[in-house]
Amino acid sequence: MLMFRVHVGLLAALTVAGSAMTAPAAASAADHGRGHAEIQRALERAVTDGGGPGIVAELRNGHGKPWFGTAGVADMTTGRKRRPGEHFRIGSFTKAFTATVILHLVAEGRLTLDDTVARWLPGVVEEHLGADGTKITIRQLLNHTSGLPDAVLGQETPRPEEPGKRFIYSKVNYNLAGMIVERATGSTLAQEIERRIARPLRLTGTYLPGADNTMRDPHARHYSKFDRAGRPTEIHDVTNADLSWAWAAGGMVSTTSDLQRFLRALLGGRLLPPALQREMFTTVSTEGSGWVPNTRYGLGVYSQKLSCGVTLWGGGGFIQGSTTYAMGNRHGTDTLVSNINGDWNDFLKTFSLLLETRFCPRSSGHPAS
Repeated sequence: MLMFRVHVGLLAALTVAGSAMTAPAAASAADHGRGHAEIQRALERAVTDGGGPGIVAELRNGHGKPWFGTAGVADMTTGRKRRPGEHFRIGSFTKAFTATVILHLVAEGRLTLDDTVARWLPGVVEEHLGADGTKITIRQLLNHTSGLPDAVLGQETPRPEEPGKRFIYSKVNYNLAGMIVERATGSTLAQEIERRIARPLRLTGTYLPGADNTMRDPHARHYSKFDRAGRPTEIHDVTNADLSWAWAAGGMVSTTSDLQRFLRALLGGRLLPPALQREMFTTVSTEGSGWVPNTRYGLGVYSQKLSCGVTLWGGGGFIQGSTTYAMGNRHGTDTLVSNINGDWNDFLKTFSLLLETRFCPRSSGHPAS
């Protein structure tokens, strides 16, 4: 009950208070496949044009050796370069892990996607959000059609809308989902992610930080041009900032190679039974929501249609000091994971450039292999 009360308190706090520096490093020696040189140039542009401070990208195609590229710095004070194996905050890609745990519990018969929030968290959304928990299902939490508003720092919480009507991207949905995991299992969400996902896939650098909120070494320094309320300010180091409010919605830490392994297993159907795999990839429209353009949202993952017509699957994450993208083809045989250790880069433009460089043809026709 203690951890349940802690996260109810976290939810209450959320609803009130929130939610190119050096020459680019050389690409990996594995830079011999189609598109690697172009991707390296895209990484360099992200730093020189977008303001960095640093960026990494890891590609995998089939069972071949991964390719790793980097530009900019991991530390703006020392000039240390970004490198493989660094830990970084993955922001909202945490949602894919939380949704996977929920679907594991469905597979075990502990809950269903049609269970209401009120069944597991009686009175919580009524008291803290002014919504009716008997009308909101777990599925609606996971695909952001609950009608619950997002928690935004420094702003009053808008009134909830009727569930099931439209997509509203909201951190509250996933923090509620995390609370349901803990109520259904009697353990912490961090323990369930470790037991069900990180340990079986050997994701040694992937975890949901505890109260100490620290990142394991090695890690890139994380830099922000925004304060906790989202107001512009001078660039400052937020590596050790308290981001516990993001929790099940965006609090995890990982590495490029771990995210590759997770994404490929998830897309490849190795983490969920077929029926629940279909549930995860059944999408709703995000059109008109002001969210990422050309996307449809599933349960913790989304599809994104590139300008060349290719559709990719996975997710992204934006959190103070760090932006991450992890996308691949539908079966996870061709994937790209990238991270920027800053939050002022036009990350949608940067990641779109990387994805189109990797997955679109050089001229009209079929996508790059």
